[in-house]
Amino acid sequence: MHHFTSIHDAYNIPQLVNEALLMKRAPFSDCFIGKNKTIGLLFFNSSLRTRLSTQKAAQNLGMSVMVMNVGADSWQLEMNEGVIMNGDKAEHVSEAAAVIGQYCDIVGIRSFPSLTNRDEDYSELVLKQFMKYTGRPILSLESATRHPLQSLTDLITIQEFKKTERPKVVLTWAPHVKALPQCVPNSFAEWMNHADVDFTIAHPKGYELAPEFSGYAKICYDPKEAFEGADFIYAKNWSSYQEYGKILNSDPAWMVTMEKMKLTNDAKFMHCLPVRRNVVVEDAVLDSEHSIVVQQAGNRVWAAQTVLKEMLLSLAKKESPYLF
Repeated sequence: MHHFTSIHDAYNIPQLVNEALLMKRAPFSDCFIGKNKTIGLLFFNSSLRTRLSTQKAAQNLGMSVMVMNVGADSWQLEMNEGVIMNGDKAEHVSEAAAVIGQYCDIVGIRSFPSLTNRDEDYSELVLKQFMKYTGRPILSLESATRHPLQSLTDLITIQEFKKTERPKVVLTWAPHVKALPQCVPNSFAEWMNHADVDFTIAHPKGYELAPEFSGYAKICYDPKEAFEGADFIYAKNWSSYQEYGKILNSDPAWMVTMEKMKLTNDAKFMHCLPVRRNVVVEDAVLDSEHSIVVQQAGNRVWAAQTVLKEMLLSLAKKESPYLF
């Protein structure tokens, strides 16, 4: 594994999941694999779980960690090529990324979409520019279209808590007070389509994901119908893909409630967090035994640690091929 920006960088998904669960039992078993290696974590937007879990994962592997909030701790970066830089951006990514590549062995990038220009957002400009100019392996900490570390975490969590061999997993849209990107649902759908699960996406009409992400999932426009017999309910809001970035529906009937959870097969409730209580999900669900959101967030460490281990091994093979 060189870069990790999507499921397409994961050559053996079941092996990654099993490795993560083994690592959870022995967190420091590979504590020297990252010795004398440095990871830089660059955040273009806010983060809690991604920042802390990736930092802890890297430290568990013996890596040094540098963290920067781009724009707050550094100059604003210009991402486009051939521009006249007479605006508010003082540094071009071509120099900034190249310099960061001098300091770091692996670079983690977290950026969000603008939700104003779909073509621009889905081109993944920020991620691709860092891949182009750092000369280092790039770890996606969330991008305009995907959140692969979260999705690997979700698959690890489902594997850990499932009670049937092929569980029914439902990704359900839920209302929110502001427009949110499609990154998490895109990525979750992409990973579930590669997993041995019965996968359903439930949302109001107009919230269809891009076909390359929804894949072969069953699409349901009735939340109660979708919840019937489910083993896992994964709630997440997203704005429209077709009418890009718009809120088309705020129907509170889509909030996850205990009444709907009673339709399931004693399902576990999942969410990537942060979650708005009594908007996305009611307190009764979030504070019940159905909820595994805290355990899910805890698994972020093992997803990141497993991916970083693979990236470090790939780096070692490149640097010292005669040892492998």
